[in-house]
Amino acid sequence: MKSIKLACLTSLVTLLIYGVANAQSKSPETAPSVIESGKFRFYETKQIRGEETYEIARTATGELVLTAKTDMPFAEQEKKPLVNVTLRTSADFTPQAFQVKGPTLLDLEENASVVIEGPVAKVQDGSRDSTAKVPNNFFVMSGYVPVTVEMMLVRYWLTHGQPKSIQLLPLGEAFVELRGKDTVTISGKSIVLSRYHLSGKNWRGGWGRQTLWLDSDNRLVAAVNLGSDIETNLYAFRDTYDSQMSFFLKRAVDDAIDRLGQMANQLSPQTNGPVALTGATLIDVTGKPATPNSVVVLQGDRIVAAGPRASIKIPGNAKVIDVSGKFLLPGLWDMHAHFYQAEFGPTYLAAGITTARDVGNDIEFGTGLRNAAKEKRGLGPRMLLAGYIDGKNEDHSFDIQVETPEEARAAVQHYKDAGYEQIKIRDNVKLETLKAICAEAHRLGMTVTGHVPKGINALQAVEAGMDQINHINYVLTGCFPNRDRNNPPVTINLNAPNVVNALKFFKEHGTVVDPTDAVLELMLRPMNVPIETFEPGVTRVAAELKVQINKKGEAAEQAEGLRMVLDVLLKITGALHRAGVPIVAGTDVGVPGHTLHRELELYVKAGMTPLEAIQAATITPARVMKLDNEVGTIEAGRRADLIVLDANPIENISNIRKVRLVVSQGRLFDCAKLWEIVGFQP
Repeated sequence: MKSIKLACLTSLVTLLIYGVANAQSKSPETAPSVIESGKFRFYETKQIRGEETYEIARTATGELVLTAKTDMPFAEQEKKPLVNVTLRTSADFTPQAFQVKGPTLLDLEENASVVIEGPVAKVQDGSRDSTAKVPNNFFVMSGYVPVTVEMMLVRYWLTHGQPKSIQLLPLGEAFVELRGKDTVTISGKSIVLSRYHLSGKNWRGGWGRQTLWLDSDNRLVAAVNLGSDIETNLYAFRDTYDSQMSFFLKRAVDDAIDRLGQMANQLSPQTNGPVALTGATLIDVTGKPATPNSVVVLQGDRIVAAGPRASIKIPGNAKVIDVSGKFLLPGLWDMHAHFYQAEFGPTYLAAGITTARDVGNDIEFGTGLRNAAKEKRGLGPRMLLAGYIDGKNEDHSFDIQVETPEEARAAVQHYKDAGYEQIKIRDNVKLETLKAICAEAHRLGMTVTGHVPKGINALQAVEAGMDQINHINYVLTGCFPNRDRNNPPVTINLNAPNVVNALKFFKEHGTVVDPTDAVLELMLRPMNVPIETFEPGVTRVAAELKVQINKKGEAAEQAEGLRMVLDVLLKITGALHRAGVPIVAGTDVGVPGHTLHRELELYVKAGMTPLEAIQAATITPARVMKLDNEVGTIEAGRRADLIVLDANPIENISNIRKVRLVVSQGRLFDCAKLWEIVGFQP
């Protein structure tokens, strides 16, 4: 009730600002009348993050005034989002005035307004004031919250003949696409909804496509894949529609898979005949000598022959592709992915990643994308899944939280039934609960990876049954078991007894580590150090991602300490490798696609050879996941997952960035075209 009263007050204040009327002199007959209102709840990993309330009033002249407030007290950031919007439009939803203000996600501050005066728009965006000619088709928007502004954008699109694109003020371009109809049951009543995709270019609505559902009155009822934060999947539902949350999540990912499947057919139509790649140097990741002037023959998604040109017979009906002067590698693995958006699929393939382990996601997204890849649908890598389990907490962390052994076993069975290979441990799991999770996972033939929970060090976590550890900083808790994990060491003596003992312990227990050094480097960078100085891929990402990625880092005055911490992380990475602990490459998103390449560069910096770094993204994860008879090498009988590079990565690991072609699911793709369809520069 309090938020609705505030919305009404905001509406009246806005009417004063834009000179519609003097509220004190208005008679009851001419006061705006509320014609629509509603409330949405925001969720992430099915946990509540906040809510939005809105009202739409009609003035005596027929104009519409939207007031909306988005409040997210459970968002995982220091300054909680609290965004207020007022939007004034004509009866056909053409904007007349717009104002948005308040802190939003990614710790950004919204402060923008647009006032239309005839053919001219007066724009105030932060501290910048400007004027612009009013486009023929245009709308006003700054960020994707409040979501009711997106609802008004779709109404504008419907009213104005469904234009191909809509110019946005203050910035960008929006695209709306009607995708189809769906039916849901709410309170026992069947309701038919229209499903739309909303995307943009150079806008503030985020990277990738949002899926929106509107009812027959064009009221927004659900929105999935909101926002510019690629490290979450935020979604919103109108009151009562959250009862169908699982349906909306699954439908969104299935729709995205269908769309990407159509794009795959356009980029690389399926063929029934054999394909021969000729002339390249075939790099053997097992350590055997490379094969110059090689031939690799593919049939469907299988390698039928691979070796020197002189010993391989090319079928007469084969499509021959000359890749002379280039280099062949098995497709790369990302062992720490989070596929919060279907657009990660083509992004990963463009980077040469043909297998990914998703270590935490909504079950609808994870299983949907995994199944599509198995069935050769969509456009993305093969996927393995590790499911989140957290301990009971009040931080609205994840949807599956356990306290007792019974709850732990039920959670593991839940993921086993969905075909998951692993369990992913999060921060609030207690030691005794961890033991129960690991025991049940092992009984069911699964393995356990993840964080080292609070109050436990890495040695205790492995003793409790954890098979693998994500993030090198958690490994440090085994080297420094009595040190505050939030106060990492700035020096390390690799010959000290505590470090030697930890390395020996991990080796003897067969512990597998995915360090995610590159994303930690990104998080530890001093804010005055441009990211492109160590990660050139950031210059190629879609414009919608740059703000988010550039927010990562720490205070510039801590530069020396941050450098020393990163040095410790790389030293322990190298020490683990030399001790015989399997290292598998993973990204934890970072700069999508590109961060895997940076991860391998950092392994070389940590003391690995280029071949050893490449093994961490090919044969080693295949062995760890017991799939080395299926993938990980280029030889007859293996799955046809491979990449073509323009330069030799054994001579310079940075050449791993020069992926020209990728073969996956029986198709050969031009990587430049894959980058382009997700808005990246090749």
